[in-house]
Amino acid sequence: MPTGVHIHNVRGQLFEAAERVLLRDGPDALTSRAVTEEANCAKGVLHRHFADFDAFLADLVLDRVRGIENQTTTLRAAAGTGSMVDNLADALQDLFGPVTVAIVALITFRDGLRARLREAGLTGIPLVMQGTAMIAAYLTAERELGRLAGDADVDTLAPTLVGAGHLLFADRTSAPPQTPAVRKMVTTVITSALRPPES
Repeated sequence: MPTGVHIHNVRGQLFEAAERVLLRDGPDALTSRAVTEEANCAKGVLHRHFADFDAFLADLVLDRVRGIENQTTTLRAAAGTGSMVDNLADALQDLFGPVTVAIVALITFRDGLRARLREAGLTGIPLVMQGTAMIAAYLTAERELGRLAGDADVDTLAPTLVGAGHLLFADRTSAPPQTPAVRKMVTTVITSALRPPES
């Protein structure tokens, strides 16, 4: 695209281009040149909007974090409805979509990106941490409603579900796990914490 041509929603277009490169070619292929070529825009466009490439990538991660925060609101609202196993399995499948799995690998791959994320106040492995907080918020709501046992250890259950979920989805070279496999894992983790039905 020639210099001087206005691009609508530059950030969004660049983020989408970065995600396509990530999914197609992996974290090691993600460069500013690859992103701008994928977005079909001039090379300088990215650097006019971001201090450097790690700043761009940090903003991409923060955009995904905001998406998880929105998912948290939706999942919490589902407490008390439907099957807890189904609610959790659906949430984990949404959380560990292909783009998120690729971005988690990218965070691990780039020291500069991790430094930027720490500066932004994100600790641990961003996206995984926010996903754990999302699951914990849902489990807490279910405990308050009585569908989860009153002594259920949400602080252990949530990272266990997210960690096991990440292991199921982490292989980028294979098809993602099917819903029955995710439901089986969720059932195994939470069964002992479910409140027994009243007789």
